[in-house]
Amino acid sequence: MIEYVAPYNIDDRVLTRGAALLSAGALLAFPSDTSWCVACSFGSKEGIKRLRRLSGEREERYFTLLCADISQFGEFCSLDNTRFRLIKRLTPGPYVFILKTLSGTGKALTLSRPELGVRIPGHPIPLAVIRSLGAPLYSITAKRSMIAGGEAEEPGEPGEELPPIPEAELFESGWELEAIPGLDLIMDGGEEQARTFSTILDLTGGEARPVRRGAGPWPA
Repeated sequence: MIEYVAPYNIDDRVLTRGAALLSAGALLAFPSDTSWCVACSFGSKEGIKRLRRLSGEREERYFTLLCADISQFGEFCSLDNTRFRLIKRLTPGPYVFILKTLSGTGKALTLSRPELGVRIPGHPIPLAVIRSLGAPLYSITAKRSMIAGGEAEEPGEPGEELPPIPEAELFESGWELEAIPGLDLIMDGGEEQARTFSTILDLTGGEARPVRRGAGPWPA
């Protein structure tokens, strides 16, 4: 289940295998510039179904579309010059940006609200996976509650800030994720991972509003 890789020189065979698995509805885990992530292909309905079932979450704010560059955002979300400049300044990095979705995106993901969290991670492994797949990934932070099928946190009211993720819920090493049921592949760069989480900024209104404060400083 675990493939140990050199983050800046990943074996093409591992990337090809990972892309094939994702296309078939698999779930992959890998490090990011914050904590470990579990992801599926954005284009796989089966993968999205499995990811939601594993996470136990019912609220879209917990899920993130991982992209390799800003141009991929524009395929799914509304992005004007002001938002583009802010995102360009803060990426790649530990920030999630909530944007209004374009027509069709919400239907593809069966979203209950016309908005989506997007991110460009500052880590070579997820970027290499996205480029090999040729499509964004739909992801969530890996949590220890996934091992025992624990209860998801109750979502707050719309407009409320999300609570921080307890450090005890996050993983450090790739081998720990082997206990999570349903993972098809873990790509491990061989280093312990910081147990941190991203800062979430809501860009759907007139000004950027922090929804959760994490590793990315704000105001930045």
